[in-house]
Amino acid sequence: MIRNYLKIAWRNIIGGKAYSAINILGLAAGMAVALLIALWVNNEYSYDKFLPGYQQVYQVRRNFNSNGETLTFSSTSLKLADALKANYPEIENVVPTDGNGSHGLLVGDKKLFLDGPRVGSDFLKVFQYPMLQGNAGSALTDAYSIVLTKATAISLFGSTDVINKVVKVDNTFNLKVTGVIDDVPLNSSLQFKYLIPFSLLEQTNPYMKGAHGSFGNNAFNIYVKLKQSVTYAQLSPKIKNMEKGENNVNAKNSEVIMQPMQDWHLYSDYKNGVASAGFIDYVRIFSIIGILVLLIACVNFINLTTARSEKRAREVGIRKAIGSQRKHLIFQFLIESALITFISFLCAVLFVQLALSPFNALTGTSIAIPFNSISFWAIAISCVLLTALFAGSKPAFYLSSFNPVKVLKGTIKVGRSASYSRKVLVVMQFSCSIALIISTVVIYRQIQYAKNRPSGYSISRLLTTSSNADLGKNYSALKNDLLQSGMIESVTMASSPATDIWLHNNIDYWPGKFAGETVEMGTISVSDDYFQTLGMQIQQGRNYSNVASDTQNVVFNQAAITRLRLKNPISQIISYGGGKLRIIGVVKDALMLSPFAKADPTMFLYNTNPQDNLIYRLSPNVNPHQAITKLNQIFAKYNPAYPYTYRFVDDDYNQKFGQEVLIGKLSGIFAGLAIFISCLGLFGLAAYIAEQRTKEIGVRKVLGATVGQLWFLLSKDFVLLVIISCVIASPIALYFLQGWLQKYDYRISVGPGVFIVSAVAAIVITLITISFQAIKAAIANPVKSLRSE
Repeated sequence: MIRNYLKIAWRNIIGGKAYSAINILGLAAGMAVALLIALWVNNEYSYDKFLPGYQQVYQVRRNFNSNGETLTFSSTSLKLADALKANYPEIENVVPTDGNGSHGLLVGDKKLFLDGPRVGSDFLKVFQYPMLQGNAGSALTDAYSIVLTKATAISLFGSTDVINKVVKVDNTFNLKVTGVIDDVPLNSSLQFKYLIPFSLLEQTNPYMKGAHGSFGNNAFNIYVKLKQSVTYAQLSPKIKNMEKGENNVNAKNSEVIMQPMQDWHLYSDYKNGVASAGFIDYVRIFSIIGILVLLIACVNFINLTTARSEKRAREVGIRKAIGSQRKHLIFQFLIESALITFISFLCAVLFVQLALSPFNALTGTSIAIPFNSISFWAIAISCVLLTALFAGSKPAFYLSSFNPVKVLKGTIKVGRSASYSRKVLVVMQFSCSIALIISTVVIYRQIQYAKNRPSGYSISRLLTTSSNADLGKNYSALKNDLLQSGMIESVTMASSPATDIWLHNNIDYWPGKFAGETVEMGTISVSDDYFQTLGMQIQQGRNYSNVASDTQNVVFNQAAITRLRLKNPISQIISYGGGKLRIIGVVKDALMLSPFAKADPTMFLYNTNPQDNLIYRLSPNVNPHQAITKLNQIFAKYNPAYPYTYRFVDDDYNQKFGQEVLIGKLSGIFAGLAIFISCLGLFGLAAYIAEQRTKEIGVRKVLGATVGQLWFLLSKDFVLLVIISCVIASPIALYFLQGWLQKYDYRISVGPGVFIVSAVAAIVITLITISFQAIKAAIANPVKSLRSE
């Protein structure tokens, strides 16, 4: 019987090629979108879960009480690491790191400048990346050792057989290779090219001698691994207040918390000390979009099948008359639905396979369809069956309900009886599509609004290069050569790049401070010509005079002055780091962190040689390519052990919009596909209605109706449905978009223009879609349509 049903289903598909093609293409497009989003969502949820024992790995963080507002920081102290290791037997391993700095690697004439952290000796016990060479337990115990990734080993030595070979790091330390690990996958929160023992930093950096002495020295990251039988809920109350005993403003106002590894990627935003948001918001949004697009495709199937039910009515009547039961007819129609859905799924898999390469390039992922995964096929087949059941159940129950007597007498008008439900489904389709269009427009406007916001400094022609000991030692000569070359108009050094703030510190005292009040603000050490090079404007007071006495002075930005409530800041005295500083100037706020947020309160301290970031501006009218060639020669003179690396500051600044731009592009793509699928169904319905009203159109033409009048007659109902969809979609989209915009301090207001533009776009697309069928019917020869009369 099933074989017979399949034959009938196939004949029906072949018999109505146009409608079958629309059904299959629409359903395939919807399933392709759903499958692509599902693969992407699975990739986002898979972050860090490839590591054995990830469930017991946590990052230590601090909740800092800043005058009643809870701020969460990942920067912690080495004293905290020592205390966790010594006093809490529930913790198996404690791993301090210095973040993820960049270092120069030198082997013969091969020079690389790559990212790699300095990590505690238990790092590879906690993060169990696959070891290709060496022993994870002992690879980082020697201070003068290094662990390379596979790609780095091949770049430096040409192979992975490199144990005991030597790499010169920062043109200073000869480190012996003690291990090689597989390349870190893209779905890892930690990205690095090599690992250096933390003990090397402790043995060679004089600053580290006192680094273990205070909870307030928060300049490091700490990772821990709990013992197998221990949960964070058991440990949390014990560690929460462990810093409060120290007589330190920072420690007294801090609570120690931990975040599990599986939440690092998706839950990065903390509110009131709790990780409640982050990229998970977008994962959820696109999961909903995937379901909605698939739903739109299923609605197409339902609408087109029920619309053409009159052609199947006589078949149903005959089958019932010769003894078929309703359940057999339902089963037959569900088999047809399953066959169409299966064909659509095969097409969807093909579409996704073709789309993966550009999609991965857009999202920065390495997603692939897991053809060898049994679980993938089990889930996929289950979804295909559920989709077939959902899309086919209404047509199956509807078609099988026909009365055979009325059908065979020709007294049933099945096409009209289902028109109301079809209209409801069309409205639902277009409501979803128009909501996506509105969302895309708002996201685009929000991005452009932030991009057009004054940054507070000039980012054009500005470059930055990570500094090192050689550049710091030769800074004066290097600066002179750069200026003499004619390629550079200004040079400076700073402890943070132009588009970031690497350090935040507490101010101990300022005039008007309340008892117990705390202020933690950005801290940047700057050298000569910093404000001039970045193009930052002095609003009050003066710039640094480039003399040694300026180390006793400080310059604040406007946001810091507002935060400190200083009405006449110039010459006021503050206490910071155990010393006193005099305010000599106030600069205009610059957007060094998020362009969507308020400027971060920041103080700029004078330092003749910060030795972290070299910042320089190209001269006007200089060709950038020629300038880079010349600069490469100058840097090679003073920095021979390192390759010349640079970044354009405008590129770094534009990367701050990366997540929003990605979301905007994905929203636009999926909104376009949703509209395409909806219009595909609309095209099929328009063709069917034009076919059903052929004789009516012929009569109207004979009586003098023009093509325009007939086009209006066939189009007005569809346009009305789209207008109703706009009315429904607008408040729903507004509700969710207002919530999304609340996360930005600097945001647009959503006015009526967005909804008008989206509605006009939807109506125009609708008219274009249905006009072909409407005009085709309107210009047909009425003699042919009325011949049978």
